[in-house]
Amino acid sequence: MRLVLSSLLFMCCLGTSIVAAQSSETTPPEPQLKPLVDQVDADRIRNDVQALVDFGTRHTLSDTTSDTRGIGAARRWVHDTFESISEDCGGCLEVFYQKETIEAGVSERIPEDTEVYNVMAIQRGTLYPDRYVLMGGHLDSRASDIMDAEIDAPGANDAVSGVAGSIEAARVLSQHEFASSVVYVGFTGEEQGLFGAQIAAEKAVENDWELFGVLNNDMIGNVEGINGATDNTTFRIFSQVRPSDLHEDTWNERFFGGENDGPSRQLARYVARMADTYVDNLDPELIYRLDRFGRGGDHRAFNDEGFPSVRVMEYFENYNRQHQDVRTEDGIEYGDTIDGIDFTYAAKITGVNVASLASLASAPPAPSEVAIGGAVQPSTTLSWTPHEDAENVEGYVVYWRPTSAARWTNRRYVGDVTEHTLENIMIDNHFFGVAAIGPDGHESPVVFPQRMMR
Repeated sequence: MRLVLSSLLFMCCLGTSIVAAQSSETTPPEPQLKPLVDQVDADRIRNDVQALVDFGTRHTLSDTTSDTRGIGAARRWVHDTFESISEDCGGCLEVFYQKETIEAGVSERIPEDTEVYNVMAIQRGTLYPDRYVLMGGHLDSRASDIMDAEIDAPGANDAVSGVAGSIEAARVLSQHEFASSVVYVGFTGEEQGLFGAQIAAEKAVENDWELFGVLNNDMIGNVEGINGATDNTTFRIFSQVRPSDLHEDTWNERFFGGENDGPSRQLARYVARMADTYVDNLDPELIYRLDRFGRGGDHRAFNDEGFPSVRVMEYFENYNRQHQDVRTEDGIEYGDTIDGIDFTYAAKITGVNVASLASLASAPPAPSEVAIGGAVQPSTTLSWTPHEDAENVEGYVVYWRPTSAARWTNRRYVGDVTEHTLENIMIDNHFFGVAAIGPDGHESPVVFPQRMMR
């Protein structure tokens, strides 16, 4: 089933203001997304988390041969679960392991040669099978001692909540078709050094994947912080700055801006818009740094290879439950057990992912070579080049916002053109970008200008 909007609805949604487009009095721009979000089932996520917790430990160095304990049994369970989902959609998923041996001594956390597996499922796109958007979480777990591969390490929230969310997204989205390919992943080796994600990112480069969005879901179920504060209505999206390899000789951020407008920041804004529009009672908070202060996650490996990648996660972390042996001391319960997860909250964050994946995978490819001009003029002009493989483009949308605004505040549909002038909107006071839009209303991420018009 294709996600298609009527022409009338498409036109009514192309207003000049994002705020107006998201008003409660206006039909959402992509109404087929809301039913997909509503299909996300908290109980199914709970059951999947429980199944993975029941393997005792999923430490990267744990048992690989047992059918009931260790990382080997866990990854086989995820593989079989993806295969079962694929059977339900007539074989629509390509399920496989992505494996490499990490040599002893590469890290002090890898004391012996260790096989690191990712479990992957690809739902191939109908128009752009070689363009990909990816959702994943890490399957491995740890306790207090990062090298203890024997002790129970349930890792319920960190991070099989994200793996279970990815499985649930596959269940929902596999019943539909999309223009681009969707990838669902359970990474391993994260706690030992992001090895699984590094393997996946390097393979994407080797195989010439056009990977235009990575949603790393690492801890999406906790609502109570270590200080007792609770929040089940906010989640965070971490994104890195504009990567230096996007800077051209003619573009200098000091003079022209763009330090907050790299591809990962645009992906973060996209995910935030999906949350605002399609998920009830859940507010996104954009965090303008790669990850939590001094810490890391699997999206970093994709950022390092130049792919737009973000970390999607809960608002509050509980450090008593994170990276801790299961125990009780001085009346405080430690350990990442399943009772620490709010599954309604985890389902809402999963719903954000479902909407984001469906919209991104349905949208046409973003334009390239966006240029801007307008210095010492009262108006601003943008030009762009359509993606070379674009087939489902209805037209383009120009965005702008005050330079101090975190998110886009204004938009204008300009038609199927490659240049547009915003009359009486001064280049000095705003930042600008361009997105492609399809006939069904799905938009690409916004592309920030990368050069000056000549």
